[in-house]
Amino acid sequence: MSAVPAPARKLVLLIGTVKGLFLYESDEARTQWTLNGPRLGGWEVFSVCGDPREDRILVGAGHYTTGPTVRQSRDRGATWTAAEKDPRFPADAKTEVKHIWQVVPGHPSQPGTWYAGVDDAALFVSRDDARTWTELTGLTSHPTRPRWTPGFGGLCLHSVLIDPTNSRRLWVGISSVGVFRSDDGGETWQLRNAGLHNVAPQFITDPDMGRCVHKLVLDSQRPGVLYVQYHGGVFMSADAGDTWTRISQGLPHDFGFPMTITSRGDLFVVPLLSDENRVVPDGALKVWRSRDQGRTWRALTDGLPQREHFVGVLRDAMTSDPFSPAGVYVGTTAGELYQSSNDGETWTRLPGQFPRITSVRAWVPAG
Repeated sequence: MSAVPAPARKLVLLIGTVKGLFLYESDEARTQWTLNGPRLGGWEVFSVCGDPREDRILVGAGHYTTGPTVRQSRDRGATWTAAEKDPRFPADAKTEVKHIWQVVPGHPSQPGTWYAGVDDAALFVSRDDARTWTELTGLTSHPTRPRWTPGFGGLCLHSVLIDPTNSRRLWVGISSVGVFRSDDGGETWQLRNAGLHNVAPQFITDPDMGRCVHKLVLDSQRPGVLYVQYHGGVFMSADAGDTWTRISQGLPHDFGFPMTITSRGDLFVVPLLSDENRVVPDGALKVWRSRDQGRTWRALTDGLPQREHFVGVLRDAMTSDPFSPAGVYVGTTAGELYQSSNDGETWTRLPGQFPRITSVRAWVPAG
């Protein structure tokens, strides 16, 4: 009897914008796409995540009538359920939650656990499947907290990573403070900035501050290997963040926001011209890839606009999928979405012109 072929896995691209959420659906071939949306029309969707364990979407979003909120949907965005208790500081706190920059699931061994990174910088955890949220005060009561200085975009905790081999080890990235690591599930935290320089000493005179992290990712196949897209270059750590080394030699500029890494360890970035001019250099959209941990870089341009295309790519607007070869996806500030299904070798623009794209995630629904 011949073997029954496994059913093709579904892929959903979750596209967060300043005016709602859009969904592209395809299969593992990634040749035909169906677009749905907008969902949450009129909402600012800063973070979006597909649950790897259930057929469910979570967003960190904001609306002028509700403020920042975590919402979830079990029907691909047709209807939404609000959290019973959103991430919020105590009423007597001297700060407030302005945006929810990141929502991610906890370690696979901790079903029902979620983390949310917010501005003003703090990390919240939910142990009841995102219904209620509690601040991890070990971070916000860190001895350096009174000296944290916001970047131009605010005091954003935008990157949240969980070690796949150790459920109690977490990292977060905060602009413009730096990288923190916890080895006890978020109870206590250590600043891990060795090798990262102060990017604005003329404005931030504190010798320990001014470490403006833009995006933080980890290599799931190499324990302890992390990368950061920094205000002043791309850096790598091979010791879980204890020390950082610059690896951006070969890139055209040191400034940029987005970064993604595939399951095989290929690293992708999109350099921008400068802090003052946050567009791609020379009006040419180029995605740069390193396959050797940043020792060399190659510009990938086949199918991407190379003339008079002055767009930017925001921090969370680039991602990759788990297939092989990997799919890589880039959303621009002009509302375009570019897709590669062969590790970035060639690109196509998916149909549709969206509002400013803030977040792109590739999700393989459970089942």
